Amino acid sequence: CAMWDVSSERQVEITGPDAAKLAQYLTPRDVSNIAFGQGKYVPLCDHDGTLLNDPILLKIEDDRFWFSIADSDVLLWVKGVADGGGFDVHVREPDVSPLAIQGPKAEDVVASLFGEDVRKLKYFWFRPCELDGIALYVARSGWSKQGGFEIYLCDGTRGADLWQIVKRAGAPFGIGPGAPNYVERVESALLSYGADTDERTNPFEVGLGKYVDLDQDADFAGKDALKAIAACGVKRRQVGLFLDGDPIGSNEHPFPVMLHGGRVGTMSVTAHSPRLDRNIAIALLDASIGDDADGLMVETPQGPRKATITSLPFC
Repeated sequence: CAMWDVSSERQVEITGPDAAKLAQYLTPRDVSNIAFGQGKYVPLCDHDGTLLNDPILLKIEDDRFWFSIADSDVLLWVKGVADGGGFDVHVREPDVSPLAIQGPKAEDVVASLFGEDVRKLKYFWFRPCELDGIALYVARSGWSKQGGFEIYLCDGTRGADLWQIVKRAGAPFGIGPGAPNYVERVESALLSYGADTDERTNPFEVGLGKYVDLDQDADFAGKDALKAIAACGVKRRQVGLFLDGDPIGSNEHPFPVMLHGGRVGTMSVTAHSPRLDRNIAIALLDASIGDDADGLMVETPQGPRKATITSLPFC
């Protein structure tokens, strides 16, 4: 197990009489049935249906919500939408900083801190807690396929205290400091906004279509545009690639994917997988390119690499 300082994952807090209404307007996923103590993975789109972020929406109270984001300045977007739409809300970034405990032994560590009942917490659910006088929320979530929890610290002055408490509790389980594992995230095809997406990516292209509820009665940003995209079909699709050649270094820069001399897409990330002993990559390709396409090449700084399409996740 490992403990990650992921305090850069800031929260956008919405409070007020129209908080639930604004939360729904910001995402195409139907969140009308979200319960207190529940989180939901939600795409955020602009009015053209372009993906802006993919945070977790947490319902703290009936009139208080957090969007827990990783990248991009969602705060300014939410402020603009709230003001332009006349929503009766207050939008701010609260003093909330997450600390993640991830790995197969993470549950044992968290149970030693908060009691055995925490094992019953369902995925993406959370509850308020206190630890040595430190106010926080504990959630079963995290950017890892290994399983784990995130502790939302509600007092930035107690960050060092919380770190030491978790370090001591995790010592019997071999805990150590770490960060999201790049190779594991590529193997697991965990979406990384800004790496796997560009300025025109829509949620259907990157596997988030199941979180787009076009038939709901509620209005939301980009509804008409997303309906049009769904009706016409996507022009690109996200795929996994195996790359031939010597082990390739980890990379999050876009490289052209070519077929018979023409560009047919962009490789967003690549890594060498120790589990598979292969070079793996994630790419956005023209939807017309079939899984059996022969002759795909990726232009890398080390020269062209032959590529074959495979399904996601890799393992």
